[in-house]
Amino acid sequence: MHPIETSALPGTVSSSLSLVDLFLQADSIVKLVLFLLLAASFWSWAVIFDKTLRLRRLRQAASSFEETFWSGGSLDDLYDRVGQRPLDPMSAVFAAAMREWRRSAAKGLLGTQSMRSSLQQRIERVMNVTVGREMDRVERFMAFLATVGATAPFVGLFGTVWGIMNSFSSIAAAKNTSLAVVAPGIAESLFATALGLVAAIPAVIAYNKLSTDFGRYAGRLEAFATEFSAILSRQLDERP
Repeated sequence: MHPIETSALPGTVSSSLSLVDLFLQADSIVKLVLFLLLAASFWSWAVIFDKTLRLRRLRQAASSFEETFWSGGSLDDLYDRVGQRPLDPMSAVFAAAMREWRRSAAKGLLGTQSMRSSLQQRIERVMNVTVGREMDRVERFMAFLATVGATAPFVGLFGTVWGIMNSFSSIAAAKNTSLAVVAPGIAESLFATALGLVAAIPAVIAYNKLSTDFGRYAGRLEAFATEFSAILSRQLDERP
């Protein structure tokens, strides 16, 4: 008996389907899409780690400042320590209010009830502006996470559509409907879709989680501003 010899079927293509090979064998447009998605995913994770660590530090700093603030010490002494270079948003809100208080007192704007009412309103506005400014700083690049979460799947889908178009062009050129002819192109196309989801899903989850946490932190700042405004208002009312 003669041994049976195997041979490749006509029209088959020997091609590796590893992730690296899929990227190297991809069309230039698909490569650009994959590169953009990889860059977006990398930057998204950098933002996620940065914001997570920053939020942890902000919470610790707020707790430390509140402990000092409510310890019963002099507000003027506390302002002298943190007023020039506040290191966190809560101390910045406190410093902004105390700065306005001292400026008004230095100019003699506490003599009448109407002046005191005007000062109270200015202090509240200053604290609200400071809260908004500080939150804009800490929430920087959050819009990037939202953009990646919303657009990455569609960018990946564009790469998929483009790759499939090339695969059908290969069928027409080779005049061969064998799956082996179009398998590499289809795999490259689906890789673009998968990478789009890999970039989008963590960005969406992190954006929702961080937005909630930053919202709670902003509420904490607003609560402190309200309490501090009440303290200053009581001191103004106690003045002769």
